[in-house]
Amino acid sequence: MREARTPKNIRREERIMKVLLINGSPNEERCTHTALAEVAGALEAQGVETEIAWIGRDPIRGCLGCGGCSKRGDHRCIFNDDVVNGLIEKALDADGLIVGSPVFYAGANGALLSVLDRLFFAASSQLRFKPAAAIASARRAGTILAVDQINKYFQICCMPVVSSNYWPVVHGQSVEQVRQDAEGMQIMRVLGTNMAWMLQATAAVPAPTVEQKIMTNFIR
Repeated sequence: MREARTPKNIRREERIMKVLLINGSPNEERCTHTALAEVAGALEAQGVETEIAWIGRDPIRGCLGCGGCSKRGDHRCIFNDDVVNGLIEKALDADGLIVGSPVFYAGANGALLSVLDRLFFAASSQLRFKPAAAIASARRAGTILAVDQINKYFQICCMPVVSSNYWPVVHGQSVEQVRQDAEGMQIMRVLGTNMAWMLQATAAVPAPTVEQKIMTNFIR
């Protein structure tokens, strides 16, 4: 996918917008990638730049909840690996975010969840109000739970969740089978078109003021 960088002092509606698509599968160019590429094609047809970033196959450590990213104030994870901090750089540079995952045990890929835990713990305040969406790929079942897992990251981060004309999932055990899922492929295209529309519709609208977070628990 094309990679575009634009000056930060240009207003969003006056420059080419960009969406980062994260491939959370251990397989770089299989079913999840096929679905994401269909979304990317629809986005690019609307004039939106795209980049598909793969999380790779190397071991990815989980978040420790140590708060080191907040203490340093740079919105980066203290574990300075190219995967998480590299994705943070790309996400901050993008106007929208789409995360895709395969389904293994009735949910999203564990490595991807480790990435998202660390990414959002470190950089969530910088991702507010960027439109986002989740997609999932499976042979048969577990896709809805996987999408719901990923959407929760967006929903606690003031990120508008972009919808399609049905649940954003595809089915198939191979690239060829996914491409034969005509409804799933259409869902991906509609998602891309809707994402482009939301980016354009919100480009000239200033983000609302964010209240300082109030945190309570139920032990008094």
